[in-house]
Amino acid sequence: MPPILQCLQQSTTMMSRRKFLLLVLGCSTISLLIHQGSQLSWYPKLFPLSCPPLRESPPRAKHTAVAFLKTHKTAGTTVQNILFRFAERHNLTVALPHPSCEHQFCYPRNFSAHFVHPATRPPHMLASHLRFDRAELERLMPPDTVYVTILREPAAMFESLFSYYNQYCPAFRRVPNASLEAFLRAPEAYYRPGEHFAMFAHNTLAYDLGGDNERSPRDDAAYLAGLIRQVEEVFSLVMIAEYFDESLVLLRRLLAWDLDDVLYAKLNARAATSRLATIPEALARAARAWNALDAGLYDHFNATFWRRVARAGRACVEREARELREARQRLLRRCFGDEPVLRPAAQIRTKQLQPWQPSRKVDIMGYDLPGGGGTSPTTEACLKLAMPEVQYSNYLLRKQKRRGGVRWRPEPVLDNPPPRPIRALPRIPQAT
Repeated sequence: MPPILQCLQQSTTMMSRRKFLLLVLGCSTISLLIHQGSQLSWYPKLFPLSCPPLRESPPRAKHTAVAFLKTHKTAGTTVQNILFRFAERHNLTVALPHPSCEHQFCYPRNFSAHFVHPATRPPHMLASHLRFDRAELERLMPPDTVYVTILREPAAMFESLFSYYNQYCPAFRRVPNASLEAFLRAPEAYYRPGEHFAMFAHNTLAYDLGGDNERSPRDDAAYLAGLIRQVEEVFSLVMIAEYFDESLVLLRRLLAWDLDDVLYAKLNARAATSRLATIPEALARAARAWNALDAGLYDHFNATFWRRVARAGRACVEREARELREARQRLLRRCFGDEPVLRPAAQIRTKQLQPWQPSRKVDIMGYDLPGGGGTSPTTEACLKLAMPEVQYSNYLLRKQKRRGGVRWRPEPVLDNPPPRPIRALPRIPQAT
């Protein structure tokens, strides 16, 4: 018997209508945790959100063809995890990179459908790092695919890039004492256009979107306007990392998903010791000036984001974002204990949840299952909620191979494979 009915049956005495309604509300809280296979529902289906009420007739089915352009250092890993879990719950195929590409689609090369593992074609969803190429994606994805991406304020994003890729990007390695301030004081002294991984040091958003990151809107305003038009032609939603919950509200409404479809745990987050607590105003201005193309993109799509919120009803979106945050906190407590905290990788006992560390100078945090986990459906759902990108990608690839009856065999090597920017397997520092 459903939990809510068990709860209601416990009261058989006569009561007022008001007391009965209070009882229903209380019992609905008990029914927040509902097993649906390995899926957990964390929100009362008895009271579905509507903001404003959707008036489609008949109601839209959940949209299942989604291509997410995962930009760098923009909370994209968290969005990717949302999409991976949705795809797994609904038995959808996720496009995953060929092994020669590691866990990215041969980035920083322009995306090609040849970079997709054959066991993951034809896909319903795509959410791994790539450099955008419209023609190649349209050749791969279903014709009704909804394209989505996310942007982040350029100064905050550049601070994150400088920290995360400090050991990979030559422009960053040249800077004395790994000083962001020193780099932004004279970026041309360290930056070499066309150098390997140069895109991490200059207009990374523009590069990820398929643009020319060496163009400057100060010298060529028409180029920025043209790039904006190209993005608007393709992407149905450009989310904003600083307003992540509001972005998820718009995403779930665009795709006709439920609130519990977009619940999340924050992934790939740096420890406080690996990031600047605040970016001084002068440093932020210098970062935006150096990444002027990214700044122009962000400013435009931040403005269009809020116009979209206004059309949906700002009070409504804010209310639903608040409901999302409250449901998320319940979920985190249910999965990771009464006081869920992000932990250094060395303190995470569950191997599947240990995040990859880009260097010894950057600590990436993660969650751990209390008591060593288990094998229940609840544990499985919580594991997927906090599973880092590399482990989840590998897991989905194995699962989709089994589903397709693909026997193991050595993977063919792509012609002219790109240099491998990051080792695929996590390197966990030993506890001292």
